[in-house]
Amino acid sequence: MAELDPLTITAIMFLSMLALMALGAPLAWALTICGVWSAYAIYGDGGLDLLVSSTFSAMDNFLLVALPMFIFMGLVLQRSGITDDLFEMIHKLMGRLPGGLGIGTVIICALIAAMAGVSGAATVSLGIIALPAMLKRGYDARLVTGTIMAGGALGFLIPPSVLMIIYAFLSRDSVGKLFAAGLVPGLMLAGIYIVYILVRCRINPQLGPPAEEQFTAMEKVKSLRFLIAPGLLIFTVLGCIIGGVTSPSEASAIGAFGSLLIAAVQGRLNWDMLRYVMITTTKLMGMLMWITIAAVFFSKIYVGVGAGMVVGELIEDFEVAPMMVIIAMLATYFILGMFLDDFAIVFITVPLFVPIVRELGFDTTWFAVLFILSMQSAYLTPPFGYNLFYMRSVAPNSISIGDIYWAAIPFVVLQIIGLALVVAFPQIALWLPNLIF
Repeated sequence: MAELDPLTITAIMFLSMLALMALGAPLAWALTICGVWSAYAIYGDGGLDLLVSSTFSAMDNFLLVALPMFIFMGLVLQRSGITDDLFEMIHKLMGRLPGGLGIGTVIICALIAAMAGVSGAATVSLGIIALPAMLKRGYDARLVTGTIMAGGALGFLIPPSVLMIIYAFLSRDSVGKLFAAGLVPGLMLAGIYIVYILVRCRINPQLGPPAEEQFTAMEKVKSLRFLIAPGLLIFTVLGCIIGGVTSPSEASAIGAFGSLLIAAVQGRLNWDMLRYVMITTTKLMGMLMWITIAAVFFSKIYVGVGAGMVVGELIEDFEVAPMMVIIAMLATYFILGMFLDDFAIVFITVPLFVPIVRELGFDTTWFAVLFILSMQSAYLTPPFGYNLFYMRSVAPNSISIGDIYWAAIPFVVLQIIGLALVVAFPQIALWLPNLIF
């Protein structure tokens, strides 16, 4: 094994890991088993010391404190009924517009993304609240389910994104820069969804008929009060991070406290909710930390044998155009997204791809946005897109899994269009971080 070249060693490690995952092994165990075997085979007994050093280096990183805080903040807001309030506001403001509730759903998803940082929160919440309401008003089932799933995936891109924090931890990029870089593309993608819904409902109003209920101007103005609390929280947390007032970890603590304050002011803070939020946060963090330790160990081995340098040399030897390398990486993400979850993909690929991106002279912040956009598509791509399963768990029996798959396809196309725009015009992602940092 020690005589094998770095590329062969890397191939064996990755294929072994994928084989274990195909057999049903959890990602953390697959990474650890392959890492331990490879470390022992390459370095002997001393190679196992890497597991200890990897554990310390993974845990001794203040950036990771932001993960449980943002997860906690999102869960508190989700359980405190803010989604219900926001949908009521959208219903009053936009219900009379053809496709108005669908457009409003995208806006709510963007707001939840800015509060929760994860994709599943918006998909499940609006699947429970908005889906039955829109189906009752005659909205097309495929348009509705596709809108909710695609809107939910905005949680990857619009800060504070949990996936961005993990990406920054692995790539050593600035979290603040990544958050700033994701904001404009996230809003752009939400705008693309809104235009698509508006055009389709203009062409065929039966897809999203106007609501029959009418509300006075005063009722519409009063409904805006539901935007005050989440708006202040979003502005405070993102303003602190992007403005450099606090670190992401400190801002996450402000967000967690702010979510508790909002729930308390609204009279929705109770022990049952706190118990659920604490247990769920602990479960999610337990999973993430085991994967983090295993992934850091795994990546140290193949980086240590020089795999990244070998890949870079191969690209130079074959004279592949740098942009074609980026497109090949994005295609790899798209394919992996059909079978693996986003956390598996980020831990497996970022330590290998990011050094190559740097070597090719591209901006790693720009590439981070491309990665996140690819993960959004992965969450909607059959057969194993997670948002497809989230929707299946809350959709009525009248909507089949086939309907959900077909509903996702137009929005995957829209996401690819958004990805192509950021590839062609990097300033979409880089304008704001270059302005601030």
